[in-house]
Amino acid sequence: MIVVIDYGMGNLRSVQKAVELFCPDVKVTSSSRDILAADKIILPGVGAFSNAMEELRKRGLIKAILETIKKGKSFLGICLGLQLLFSESEEGGRIKGLDVLKGKVKRFNAGSGLKIPHMGWNQIGTRDPIRKSEISYGAGKGHPSTSLGTGGTRALDGVADGSFMYFVHSYYVEPEDRSMVLCETEYGVKFTSGIQKDNIYAFQFHPEKSQGVGLKIVENFVKL
Repeated sequence: MIVVIDYGMGNLRSVQKAVELFCPDVKVTSSSRDILAADKIILPGVGAFSNAMEELRKRGLIKAILETIKKGKSFLGICLGLQLLFSESEEGGRIKGLDVLKGKVKRFNAGSGLKIPHMGWNQIGTRDPIRKSEISYGAGKGHPSTSLGTGGTRALDGVADGSFMYFVHSYYVEPEDRSMVLCETEYGVKFTSGIQKDNIYAFQFHPEKSQGVGLKIVENFVKL
């Protein structure tokens, strides 16, 4: 069973529908018991970091999330679900996150002339030139794709380097450990748009809203 965590903030139905294309056993739930019993976990989210942490606390979900990650179950964070994994956020002051991954969540610089939030389609690319040389063919006809990640089915297998994904966010993560970065995106600054650390996969963009190329990421996660 794949569980989509419901804490009152997120596009749950679109995530559920995307997963159901590849796995019929999907449950949207706010039950810690369901989370602990799941084979894979998805933490989506839109909205404010502080509100999300408060909702997770109020619903008693933090312990279950941390336990499932510690047990090595495959975990997918989407948008705010990526940011919540980190130590703290600048949003609303200095707000503590789940602290599963070390690093900060920072706001885009409004003084740079950028429109905030960063909204719409933008490209992702591997940060590592060595990975860029590991070319396979997958995503589109005749378009090369880089296999990013480690071991087994990779999160970005079949996704072409430079693919466009759908973003909606005003904040981005800055990991302390750069080795976890799967892909980056340019928006005034080059920011981390995808990470993988052991059994944890997470993306700043919305794979469930990124058409066929985004659904490929969902499929890869289901097949892990």
